[in-house]
Amino acid sequence: MRYALALLAAGVPGGLMADEAEDAFVEANILGIFYHELGHALIDVMQMPVFGQEEDAADVASILLIDHLFEPESALEMAYDVANGFWAEAVANADYPVPYWDVHGPDEQRFYNTVCLFYGGDPDTRDDFAEDMDLPEERAEYCVEEYELAADSWGAVFDDLTQGGAPMVFTAEIEGSFTAGIIEAEVEALNADFGFPSTIQVISGPCGEANAFYDPSDRSITMCEEFEDHLRMLYGMLDQQ
Repeated sequence: MRYALALLAAGVPGGLMADEAEDAFVEANILGIFYHELGHALIDVMQMPVFGQEEDAADVASILLIDHLFEPESALEMAYDVANGFWAEAVANADYPVPYWDVHGPDEQRFYNTVCLFYGGDPDTRDDFAEDMDLPEERAEYCVEEYELAADSWGAVFDDLTQGGAPMVFTAEIEGSFTAGIIEAEVEALNADFGFPSTIQVISGPCGEANAFYDPSDRSITMCEEFEDHLRMLYGMLDQQ
């Protein structure tokens, strides 16, 4: 298990960070988004059945990987930031109609789902987290069961990955960028822990929009460089709340 976020673990000097809290928020959300896309990749390469929306399953994979890969204190910090990323998206889009037609759930619901699952993983030590995030008691009482169901489903998948296999292969179209540094370090760390049924390509580069996606045609995850600026904008909105 890891004690620090990927960028810090890779040895990036703290003095280079203009705003450590903002950088931590951006890094946590880049990793959370990456784990979400990795969830899509695993569903594809492992031919997993999905009963319900695949986007919801990928969200579950993301918060479970945070809980699984990081030591409790680091995982808690990441859970705050990732959940707040969903809340900030809701704030940013408050003046627009909720796109109920979209394959992703509403940002407010993704926020509460993330909070509930993380709280349910260790309710005895995460009650302050649930309180800070205003998780209603009506939902909180079911979170342990929700976590156990999710862990039973995804946990078996994660266990299979520890048995070896093909690696993820990383390519940076912009060397030395904030996003590339995070993802390169994370791919290296995941390759040390996991093997995959087939090679998964991971690419960081410009896309023309703040986005990330998994392409099953070539089994590749693309992390768009534009997401960094978008996440910094979201952090600024949270800071004003």
